[in-house]
Amino acid sequence: MGPLNFPDGRRFDLSCLGRLAVDLYAQQVGCPLEDATSFAKYLGGSSANIAFGAARLGLRAAMLSRVGDEQMGRFLVQTLQKEGCDTSQVQVDPQRLTALVLLGLKDRDTFPLLFYRENCADMALDPALIREEFIASCRALLITGTHLSQPTVRAASSTALGYAGKHGVVRVLDIDYRPVLWGLTRRGEGENRFVADARVTASLQAMLPQFELLIGTEEEFLIAGGVPGDLIASLQRVRAVTQAAMVVKRGALGCAFVPGDVPARVEDALTVQGERVEVLNVLGAGDAFAAGLMTGLLNGQSFEEAARLANACGAIVVSRHACAPAMPTPAELKHWFSGNRHPKVDADRVLAHLHRSTAPRPAWDELNVMAFDHRSQFLELAREAGAPATRLPALKKLLLRAAEQVERSRALAGKVGVLIDGQLGEDALHAATGRGWWVGRPVELPGSRPLRFDGTLSLGSQLPHWPREQVIKCLVHYHPDDAVDLRLEQEARLAELWEATRESGHELLLEIIPPREVTAPGTADAALLRSIKRLYNLGFKPEWWKLAPMAPAGWAALAALIGERDPHCRGVVILGLNQPLEVLAAGFAQAAHPIVKGFMVGRTLWAGPSLRWLKGEIDDATLVDETARNFATLVDAWRASRKSMKVAA
Repeated sequence: MGPLNFPDGRRFDLSCLGRLAVDLYAQQVGCPLEDATSFAKYLGGSSANIAFGAARLGLRAAMLSRVGDEQMGRFLVQTLQKEGCDTSQVQVDPQRLTALVLLGLKDRDTFPLLFYRENCADMALDPALIREEFIASCRALLITGTHLSQPTVRAASSTALGYAGKHGVVRVLDIDYRPVLWGLTRRGEGENRFVADARVTASLQAMLPQFELLIGTEEEFLIAGGVPGDLIASLQRVRAVTQAAMVVKRGALGCAFVPGDVPARVEDALTVQGERVEVLNVLGAGDAFAAGLMTGLLNGQSFEEAARLANACGAIVVSRHACAPAMPTPAELKHWFSGNRHPKVDADRVLAHLHRSTAPRPAWDELNVMAFDHRSQFLELAREAGAPATRLPALKKLLLRAAEQVERSRALAGKVGVLIDGQLGEDALHAATGRGWWVGRPVELPGSRPLRFDGTLSLGSQLPHWPREQVIKCLVHYHPDDAVDLRLEQEARLAELWEATRESGHELLLEIIPPREVTAPGTADAALLRSIKRLYNLGFKPEWWKLAPMAPAGWAALAALIGERDPHCRGVVILGLNQPLEVLAAGFAQAAHPIVKGFMVGRTLWAGPSLRWLKGEIDDATLVDETARNFATLVDAWRASRKSMKVAA
């Protein structure tokens, strides 16, 4: 067997054994870690980053590690699973906590790290729980150097390597030298990447014969070879103990491949040049490189092709804030190699949009949404009923119960949602969040034209405090023939909203209603299409559009426009405008294009029952039942319209 002869017919392409931890990245760039005031939470740990990145690139990846039986451990497992990475071999430790790392971004060359890894879960990986049949089901096993540093994890690594050797699995070592994790520096010096140490060199060299591929920076091969300051001599020392192919990462210079004899100069080795980018954060670049390299090699590419892919992955990640979430998707890499990318990664709006829109995310192929994000309408109902507005929060919680009832009666798991405001509906909004529903939250000041945001003059300061799963909904009364000053002001507010959601990571739903005073009779569909085209021209690509019913020709034209301008758009949903149920059902039948995913309807469902409840004419159960009946009727009408489409097709 050659050094990189990957077996075929296995369940998994790549299994990664090693660190699985939570990264807490300082959100303030340019200050010492001591002065950072807020942190963003990401999946971390070199092995986990590689597994995550490889899964994102399409490999059948698996993670072999250990987490605590607590919230952070569950976060890590769920994050890997969402990316399509197998977690069946992630052990759960009943006593130890999941490891944490705090990271700062002082400047391009200074990245302070604090590792909280005292007796942590992943360093207690149990060799007895590593299953031979699992290792035998992999084409490659990748281990990172930290898990050779302590007796317990070294034993676990040895067990896995033994099984891999027995079953022809290609064994890969990412040296990943962290002196602090070998006890060679003070704990506050986690960013130190090299300390010469004969004990570490001997420990590594004792394991090197068990690998077919070694990946490391120049400094990491210095510690593996044990000749400080002399890369070639160190590579020769490594070659003396192993026949493994070596990949030497050289930063901006790219990477060199040494499959056999060590050349006299590293420049004489087969070299693939690196990508030129502006660096924000080098942390995670090596993990992205390994993910790209292994993806290329396991897909049958030559070293040159795989290294080109690996260099691109590393370059993209160094331009972004995080490690794992910064990993590129295949669509991003296609754009990267297209020749049409912006020379500055962080200025490439196409790349940024692809990163948001092509990474794995929950699928919503059918969306049945009850909307009760209304504020002024509920206050008007209370006034009409002579009831205090203080009853409205309880009313909205009852409407949530109605949605729950229909989820059960119509088997809507993964197909149901709500639109709820954070003022009158705060309690209902909190109760709806975290249960796997589609949850939308409005930001517009009701009735405002020009658009204003509700409760804030700075939307960007609010969104970081809202759960990421909540979709930001904004209703704007907009027409391309508005007076110029009005149109420009509306568009400026939308630009503020757009930038705020791009920064916060929330999805955006734009609800566009052409105002009656500007829209001539019979031109509503055309006005809507012109409005959406104008917003696309301005660079806005919301994940969702919420629109009034149109004629079939209007829906077909809209689908063509979206296909041209943003094929990654999540879809369109139909709004209600307080129309009767039968009118809405007829509108569903007109919306025959698959780009229309469902409906988001409000007053039609709950206005009548809510008014009677506020007047004291019906009790809680009756309110819930009547609203649920209306909602179920609309769900049935929507599904009937989709069945008709299939029959017609």
